[in-house]
Amino acid sequence: MKQQQKWSRRNFLSAIGAVSAGTAFMNFPLSAWAINEPDPQVNALVAATIGVDTHNHIDVPLNKAEFPGPQIDLAGQMKRSGLAAICMTFALDYQKIQNPGEAFERFINGLDSLDQQLVLNGIKRSLNLSDLNKSREQHQSAVIQSIEGAHFLEGHLERVEYAYNRGLRHFGLLHDSDASVPLGDIYTNDPKWGGLTAFGTSVVKECNRLGIVVDLTHCDNNTINMAIKVSEHPVIVSHTGLDTQLGSNQRMAQMMKPRLIKKEQAKIIADAGGIIGVWTHLADSPAEYASNIAAMVDVVGIDHVCFGTDTKLTPAYRPFSNPGQDEHGPAFGKPDGENGPKQKPDGPAPDRKGESDGQRIGERTNLVWKYQKDGFYYVVIDALLKAGFKQDEISKIGGGNYLRVFNAATSK
Repeated sequence: MKQQQKWSRRNFLSAIGAVSAGTAFMNFPLSAWAINEPDPQVNALVAATIGVDTHNHIDVPLNKAEFPGPQIDLAGQMKRSGLAAICMTFALDYQKIQNPGEAFERFINGLDSLDQQLVLNGIKRSLNLSDLNKSREQHQSAVIQSIEGAHFLEGHLERVEYAYNRGLRHFGLLHDSDASVPLGDIYTNDPKWGGLTAFGTSVVKECNRLGIVVDLTHCDNNTINMAIKVSEHPVIVSHTGLDTQLGSNQRMAQMMKPRLIKKEQAKIIADAGGIIGVWTHLADSPAEYASNIAAMVDVVGIDHVCFGTDTKLTPAYRPFSNPGQDEHGPAFGKPDGENGPKQKPDGPAPDRKGESDGQRIGERTNLVWKYQKDGFYYVVIDALLKAGFKQDEISKIGGGNYLRVFNAATSK
């Protein structure tokens, strides 16, 4: 598919901004952003760059009674997406954690289940940049093991090393509810810990010592700034967006705004060498997603932006022990757990219409947008090209920036 017109990023942002909420693009209809035929330029860029999604959920059973769970086609979905690697994450607090040791047990069960799924899919965890490059050379997909929330630690610092030995290389310190021994203040809750706690400081230092990327998503600004001062390596906020990029869905914007980042805070992270992942929420087309990326680049620079979709490559797993559970956790409304947020956490808009392959549009990485015909990385590269990005810029946003941070953290 040939590009209709060459645009600078600023012209592109202006064009998007000029479209009123709820109005279809007159010059850029949604269907124009689907790749109906293979585009040689897009295909060449997918092959020439290393696409990484820095926050991708893979649902697996966390309860032994539900093992082995459904087999997932992770390899097939990754191949379709065009991504070379994902930071494969799961969370432990969607169901209320009630008893001591319960979170650690869920963590172990999740890793055990993922071990099985990776073997079935012929995929290995990348423990460092060399591993990832080797998978790339062998035309194999790669995963970087991540966890969202430190609930499994329960105040035991030595469990960070246990997790490291199980392959963890990307650690999201906080999620939607406090761990039994808190690490810091969560951005959607009223602050009560004064930012990064003493235990949180110890965890950041232990991640630095072992070689684990520190992810500060879900941290309030005070916690982020304190962690940046403690960390020896650049940090990441893997999934968010600028608080100026609210999209056209007012309900979604209201729900997600507390999870967005201000320009001033984004600059603090970038000035410390860190990177920020732009999620696909609040973008109803690849064009809007490219616009949100361009807006972040304009604030922090091309070297500090990456993808962090907060979607799922594989189908949602709904455990039989909690039939009301939705794709990221409890159904929309108040989540399970008294410490949870007042509204549903990360996830697609609750009122997006249309389903494909039995999944709600916006939930799955390769089905983010209603008119999407090709895998995620192909479609996004096409949109970024139309937005005026060049190959070297796409290479950095697509994965190069994350790999720099990953290598800095995991190199010995």
